[in-house]
Amino acid sequence: MTSAKTRREFFKWMGWTGGCVGLAGCLDADREPADPGPIETPYPRPNILWLSCEDTGPHLGCYGDPHAHTPTLDALAAQGVLYQNAFAVTGVCAPTRSSIITGLYPTTLGTHHMRAGGEGVDRSVMPKIPARIRAFPEFLRHAGYYCTNNAKQDYNFRAPEGTWDESSGRAHWKNRPNPNQPFFAVFNYTGTHEGSIRLDDAGHAERTARLTDDQRQDPDALPLPPYWPDTPVVRKQWAKYYELVTAMDYWVADRLRELDEAGLAEETIVFFWADHGPGLPRAKRWCYDSGTRIPLIVRIPARFRLGTQGIGGTVETELISSVDFAPTVLNLAGLPIPSTIQGRAFLGPNVPAKRRYVFQARDRMDERYDVIRAVRDTRYRYVRNYEPYKPYFQHVQTAEADPVMAELRRLHAAGQLAPEAEQFMADTKPIEELYDLAVDPHEVHNVAEDPRYAMILQKMRAAHVGWMLATRDLGLIPEPELVAGEERYGTRYDMGLALDREHRRRDLFYLASIAGRPNLTHVSRLTDALRHSDPAFRYWGAIGLGNLGTVAVPALQFLTVAAQDASPVVRVAAARALAKLGRTDEALEILTTELRGPQEWVRLHAAIVLDEMGSDARPAVDALRHALNDRDNKYVVRIANHALNTLLGTNHQVR
Repeated sequence: MTSAKTRREFFKWMGWTGGCVGLAGCLDADREPADPGPIETPYPRPNILWLSCEDTGPHLGCYGDPHAHTPTLDALAAQGVLYQNAFAVTGVCAPTRSSIITGLYPTTLGTHHMRAGGEGVDRSVMPKIPARIRAFPEFLRHAGYYCTNNAKQDYNFRAPEGTWDESSGRAHWKNRPNPNQPFFAVFNYTGTHEGSIRLDDAGHAERTARLTDDQRQDPDALPLPPYWPDTPVVRKQWAKYYELVTAMDYWVADRLRELDEAGLAEETIVFFWADHGPGLPRAKRWCYDSGTRIPLIVRIPARFRLGTQGIGGTVETELISSVDFAPTVLNLAGLPIPSTIQGRAFLGPNVPAKRRYVFQARDRMDERYDVIRAVRDTRYRYVRNYEPYKPYFQHVQTAEADPVMAELRRLHAAGQLAPEAEQFMADTKPIEELYDLAVDPHEVHNVAEDPRYAMILQKMRAAHVGWMLATRDLGLIPEPELVAGEERYGTRYDMGLALDREHRRRDLFYLASIAGRPNLTHVSRLTDALRHSDPAFRYWGAIGLGNLGTVAVPALQFLTVAAQDASPVVRVAAARALAKLGRTDEALEILTTELRGPQEWVRLHAAIVLDEMGSDARPAVDALRHALNDRDNKYVVRIANHALNTLLGTNHQVR
């Protein structure tokens, strides 16, 4: 058995020694103040306008990009504040939007998986949030604001009743019944979404019809990130993205013109932001700057400025996270910030100390699981891969439809990728990554093992583990057990609180950390985990033993027992381990049974293992064909289809 001393040594290595040491530097704003009254502000309540766009990085002229044509946003930045270091909490929309609307991290709420409702023909239930956690526009409405959303929600949970006065494609601040009523209005631009980059030439021409000839891009003139191959196909997609950003700039001009024509420009604080980075490979869905660094511009009319806040033309370098948007709006409106909110207000009265770090997470992206956490300060990025045994680019159907992804696959197969791109085609990942953005802005040179960066690595590692523990990160609990925990505790958020009360979180963190890439010294600890009362521990024990492969043969009898576990996801993890130990028939019997079982996310886990088994899964062809009819969860269908195409040499397409 692994001793308590070993665990202490592990946490000392991780830079976390107990309690919440250094929490102010890790979390910055996870606070429990007494509920304040209304905040005194020297101005009446402003209107607040949010202009959001999808899948867009800081590829704007005002951010110093010489190839961008964004005159409206450049002018907005000249009138307001441009934030150089603004970041999304994830590299994908739904988890990020759950964070934006609540001011809590998705990993705390249990909304961290992309499309947590499964999106089948028969829609499954999305995560619930506690009644005491409210979408922040409700607080504005109670204070007299007219709140509209046009029109995207996509919060990974059902918006509580009372969130909006109106949320639809017709919602507009102009519809408020009293023209003197203050408003909070959101408009979202979808034309920069990854699907738009993939439009054919006719569709792209229609989407960018307002561009002038001098706003068109020459694909050959654009510099490419080094993690992409330099081919005409890639260049064309990159040029299309830039032109879509220009089309978005026209849309921003339309929204600002509406304010001007109504005489409200000097009464309205304007935010412009994006939900995450560009919808291209190794950007969207990832925790690097390419996926999480976003543009953020805030224009504050003179009458609403406090001190030096909002002075036109200001470039601000402080770290901002999208989890900070909600408390900032409440603060600007003079409203108290609920104690449950984890973000920090960066504008308005009495702002707290600036962040030392921002944090990001990657979990299930559509049909594939990959637990990754990241920490960013103003110079360095630390990435922790909790499933390093998985490839960077697992087959995700939506991402695979990208022409740039097709070029990466093609040139990788031909052995023609440059090293900077080839490293992300690897079948496994390092446990830790560290990047010095001052000299490596594209994050392609991992210095985690460079002794010159040892102190930086330790500091960032400590920040990461401190944040995971302090925010009650639910990412190490397998999704089927999140569903079960929600049934037991009422919500996933409350499940996280229960884990803390029962003092299990640190031990689970330790177990998952060694299970990702275990060695012989961990066999006893992983075997012990199979007998734990908590199925999440049993799951990671089985995963770790599977990762050891034939070295784990002494634990075979325990895996055989785990194959009959009360938790179906533990049974699937045990089957995976049995398959890696050569017990293929036993594994297939379990996996095909679970693939037909009643729990959708267990079915997804079973399908993934069968897909990973390759030719050994051939006896499961009939079960995989049956899974194509899954009505609850389109991701089960996608994995089953990919497995069948691999086994049968077909190219069948599914939704």
